[in-house]
Amino acid sequence: QVQLVESGGGLVQAGGSLRLSCAASGRTFSNGAMAWFRQAPGKEREFVARISWTTRITRYADSVKGRFTISRDNAKNTVYLQMNSLKPEDSAVYYCAADSRPWVITAAEYNYWGQGTQVTVSS
Repeated sequence: QVQLVESGGGLVQAGGSLRLSCAASGRTFSNGAMAWFRQAPGKEREFVARISWTTRITRYADSVKGRFTISRDNAKNTVYLQMNSLKPEDSAVYYCAADSRPWVITAAEYNYWGQGTQVTVSS
């Protein structure tokens, strides 16, 4: 099993920044992918960003391109999401996800999830 613990959420004004962290423990894998998803009240969980554990190839949702940056520290088994120029519509619970298969894309495909961290952006 893999345990994922997110941290770094909070309340910030529009235009501000936050950095989310996701620490992985337990059965870690040398390959695979980690990603961030978010879910606002009444909405479906949506993809935000992903990173390959070995190649560092990243992918972003159009809504966050140029504002968010995903990165990872293999030595710490931690993935980060740097969020800049935050907007009220970025408010959501942010979830970290991981899987040993590097090709997974959709939320349904990820096997491991964190408990989520709340991000609230005030206007």
